[in-house]
Amino acid sequence: MALKTSHKVGVTAGAVVLCCSMVMPYEGLWLTAKPDKLAYNIPTVCYGETEGVKVGDTYTKAQCVEKLQKKMPRYLRSAAACITVPVSERTLAAYGSLTYNIGEKAFCHSTVVKKLNAGDPFGSCDAMLAWSHAGGKFVQGLYDRRVKERADCLRGIKDLKLPTAAPAAPELPKTVVAPTPWYVRVWNWLMS
Repeated sequence: MALKTSHKVGVTAGAVVLCCSMVMPYEGLWLTAKPDKLAYNIPTVCYGETEGVKVGDTYTKAQCVEKLQKKMPRYLRSAAACITVPVSERTLAAYGSLTYNIGEKAFCHSTVVKKLNAGDPFGSCDAMLAWSHAGGKFVQGLYDRRVKERADCLRGIKDLKLPTAAPAAPELPKTVVAPTPWYVRVWNWLMS
């Protein structure tokens, strides 16, 4: 399926709210800055905030929510700048959550973006699951987050009402017999 490639993705208030609701439960809330062991001991506070943070800085929950709400449009705009195809608010929010967690450059150079811009939105959502490691090790919490982001990404694709299946293959001439697909041969072998 070919999607148009000159689409400018806009960041809406709805995408910001959705993205913040995705980020908050997985980043966790730290009211006092401390080194984040999953992020090479970078001082971190609130909902994953690292910029300008010193160990021991303190904030209220309301200040942390405000910081995230002010910062999230930046990550959504960064994600949107890499996307050349139409996406829904929900899908953009899922990409924004991923971008906030892995960084803007990593997102823009990821397989997630490459698949999306190549016209494979479903493969793009699936590619999010690969970002479940920190320090070279699998992290269950990151995987759980990716599963949620992937689900929102896929739900957003449905919001755009894109076809959920590839178009039917053209009918072969009657003199040509189509080979049995490999997965059918494997299934038949397993069932015999």
